[in-house]
Amino acid sequence: MKILLANDDGVMASGIRSLFEELKINFDPTIVAPLEERSTTGHSLSLDKPIRLESLSPNIYGCSGFPGDCVLMGLHLLKESRPEVVVSGINRGANLGQDLYYSGTIAAAREAAFHNVPSIAVSLVFNNLLEHHYYSTAAKIVNLCLEFGLHQNIPALNLVNINVPNVAFDKIKGFKLTEIGFRRYSEEIHARIDVRHRDYYWIAGQYEGFRDHPESDCQAIQDGYVSITPHALIDRVSRDYSGIQKVIERLNASIVS
Repeated sequence: MKILLANDDGVMASGIRSLFEELKINFDPTIVAPLEERSTTGHSLSLDKPIRLESLSPNIYGCSGFPGDCVLMGLHLLKESRPEVVVSGINRGANLGQDLYYSGTIAAAREAAFHNVPSIAVSLVFNNLLEHHYYSTAAKIVNLCLEFGLHQNIPALNLVNINVPNVAFDKIKGFKLTEIGFRRYSEEIHARIDVRHRDYYWIAGQYEGFRDHPESDCQAIQDGYVSITPHALIDRVSRDYSGIQKVIERLNASIVS
């Protein structure tokens, strides 16, 4: 199975490299990812400048554009053998709640869905940059999801957003079908003055927790579960996620056994 990998952390990021190494054992992945970090760029496209594509090693390409551009370029690159699924990630940090609207990781998956390619975004949730990052856990989760056919059960014009707790694989409690939660931020703006006595500002809001909702992606992660959240991209498309629920039941059975 051909798989297109993209992200917003950049082509050299540990997350996408771990994912590539895991998936190439059983599948045929190709990376097309930004040459520089593009985190929180949302769904930007480079319509005002040319895009450069640089071959870095077999099946690994760096793209001068944004995550959405990377998917477009990847689909062009693989037009003779279209990928069966696009996986965006593994993102360095959570994409929970309303954060998905800012996320370049989600944007790459969304762009794929717009072009009728099943798409999955995956993020590793951790509290700070100093703790050990279990990208291998998230990569194994993606591998399992693909082996169990998650991508084949995503309705058209939907994507699936997966968030994985930052723990060893054997510490994962299970998988849950979740809804989009809501995360609270302090929304602080820090005003400062530069050396030329001009005003400038930092958006410096701090995370303050999430709104209580037992079925949310935020709660699942808090409880130690992998959160699998379908997201419909437009109105009046199928929201029948029964196939995804059946895959989750099989995933849960597999890790228990």
